[in-house]
Amino acid sequence: MQNYKYDFSIVVPIYNEIKNLSPLTDSIINELNKQQYNYQVIYVDDGSQDGSSQKIDLLQEKINRLSAIHFTKNNGQTAAFLAGFKEAEGEYIITLDADLQVSPADIPKLIPFLKDYDMVIGMRTNRNDGLIKKISSVVGNGVRNFITGEKITDTGCPLKVFKNEIHKEFYPFKGMHRFYPTLARINGYKVKQVPVNHYPRKYGQSKYGINNRMWRGLFDTLVMRWMKKRIINYNIKRD
Repeated sequence: MQNYKYDFSIVVPIYNEIKNLSPLTDSIINELNKQQYNYQVIYVDDGSQDGSSQKIDLLQEKINRLSAIHFTKNNGQTAAFLAGFKEAEGEYIITLDADLQVSPADIPKLIPFLKDYDMVIGMRTNRNDGLIKKISSVVGNGVRNFITGEKITDTGCPLKVFKNEIHKEFYPFKGMHRFYPTLARINGYKVKQVPVNHYPRKYGQSKYGINNRMWRGLFDTLVMRWMKKRIINYNIKRD
């Protein structure tokens, strides 16, 4: 059994979120300290051009449990998560976005379910997004569930908590972060959905729109359906 340095590793991809970084960091630290968790924070800068890269270095200098990873160019959210996962020394990994639309204050809502589940994911309620983004999310989740045979209400919610070991069984591919619950289930892990709050974005702009999500997401979903059908399962007879 592996010995972990921390209970939780919080992994956050960063791309042009400079105004959110201080309030995000304060919120993570205040909430996890309140719960008396033993944790580390890992920020992964995905080629930001607004000073976010320099900002997370400054935060790293001030906060000894925070570490900063820097990409040389923009590689996408999946790559940022994977880089953070490789550095994670916690028994469980917590994922968040930097935009603060899902708050670190909701992390404790997910933790109790880890007694019975291997992965617990947030399900955003009362979405504070524009109409087009809401519609695209509903359609996207519906199509994804129809094709993959899943029943995940909100696979795009950034707040997830899962055993560190789970990500090591994933074969990395672009867009993989959209399918963590499905991949976990394919590998025999139990997944639970829990409602969490959703807030308006205060600073910065969303990095996603219909054009850069729809076709890419559809292609990835078809690949995921193929993977599910090709998974090898067997049981060994024991005397």
